[in-house]
Amino acid sequence: MLDFDVQRCTRRCAATEVPLEPGDAYYSVLLAEGADVVRRDFAKSAWQGPPEGALGWWAAQVPADENAKPKLAPSEVALELFDRWRDQPEHADATYVLALLLVRKRVFRFSDSPFTEQASPEEQLQLFCPTRAAEYEVPVVEVTPQRADEIQQRLIELLYDNQ
Repeated sequence: MLDFDVQRCTRRCAATEVPLEPGDAYYSVLLAEGADVVRRDFAKSAWQGPPEGALGWWAAQVPADENAKPKLAPSEVALELFDRWRDQPEHADATYVLALLLVRKRVFRFSDSPFTEQASPEEQLQLFCPTRAAEYEVPVVEVTPQRADEIQQRLIELLYDNQ
């Protein structure tokens, strides 16, 4: 069996030189040129079938931009969600996960000292929000892996732009 080094999609139609955009359907073909195997990509509209002597061909679609990362909604949106969930006991685990996300995004910081003199029966995250100049105590909640996946999916739906 022979191995070939096949280049990646050029993202440009070999027939028209028109760029192939994310989501565009295209065809690729492998051709023998001397001792080399070369790849040519064709826009769907320019495809007329595989050329004579083609080693192989296939249809594909240009993937979404690999460098594009989902963007987090503005911090104030995440803080509003935090405020809404914080007062709802049924969202205690989601509030905890969201608080950790806000720490990771540097919207919240861990506080160096407790805010109250009272001892709490449960462990609390002591957080400070520089934007609001506000202090928060968030109960530490054990989250199962399955529930963590559910919360993560919900946060992606609510807070991230996946375009």
